[in-house]
Order: sequence, then C-alpha cells, then structure tokens
Amino acid sequence: MSLTPEQTAAVSSWVVAGDNLSAIQKKLREQFNVTVTYMDVRFLVDDLNLQLKDPPKKVDASDVSKAQPKTAPAPAAQAPVPGDGDDLADEAATASPGSVILDVDSVTLIPGAIASGKVTFSDGVTGKWIIDHQGRPGFTEISQPGYRPNPQDAQAFMRQLEAELQRRGL
Repeated sequence: MSLTPEQTAAVSSWVVAGDNLSAIQKKLREQFNVTVTYMDVRFLVDDLNLQLKDPPKKVDASDVSKAQPKTAPAPAAQAPVPGDGDDLADEAATASPGSVILDVDSVTLIPGAIASGKVTFSDGVTGKWIIDHQGRPGFTEISQPGYRPNPQDAQAFMRQLEAELQRRGL
C-alpha cells in the first residue's frame, strides 16, 4: 500500500494527536477513500516509524477489584509491612498497634487459590493468606515461624476478610 505525501502527513498528525489504529483506519476511509485493514494500518504506522500513544487510564468506579481495600484508620505513626517486593498492584499496607490490617491482592497467582493477600497483626507479625477453591482460609507465609494470632486478632482478621471478599463478590 502506498500513500501520497499528503496522506502520510495526515496519518503522522493523527498519531501525534493520539489517535489509535481504529481511528486512523476510519479517518483514512472517510477522508481519503482509502480502505485498509487494521493490520495494514499497524504496518503503516510501523513503516513510518511512528509511536502510538498509550490511552490515559480510566478508573472504572463500578470495578470493585480495583478499589482500595478499606482498613481501620491508623494514627500518623505508621510502619510499612515488610514484603517480598513482588507486589503486582498492591500498595504497601501499614499497621498501627492494636489493629489488624488486611490487604487483598488484585491478581491471585497461586494455583488452587481464589483469593490471596497480606495481613499484619496487631503485634507486627505479617503473613500471606489464601482462600482455596473450597473457600478455606490459610496462610502461606508468616514472618514468625509457629505464630498463632491472639483470639482478638484472629476474629478481626476473619471479619475483615469476610467483608472484603463479600465486597469483591467472591
């Protein structure tokens, strides 16, 4: 496919303006009566050494999986949760004395798990939790071997976990 210099300049200006491949394909058809496939437009943009712009990310308010988990309010002095550094979409959770902080992973990559996340108990012990395909909660990692949370922390963890999973529709 060969375009005239005028058409090539128009395509370049459309890419610079932020148009996507579909919009360019449509404009070529409407303005220059040039019918091309989507793939041809892709090749044309590559041949012209043009770089498509990424569209701005829109926040979908109806998608609860992207919402920030609700946590108990914490005082100004907060300590970050030690992590393994492989958080995909999670922000570092913070804990304050006397509270249990629950964080739900936005993507669960553990085979057999329907949900996963992190928890920080009131005494600062951290762990990673999962819910298996039968709905059973469990821990995969705990920062203190053999640790058992106190009854208040265990109840707070289960309440927060249940509420967060219900909010996410799991």
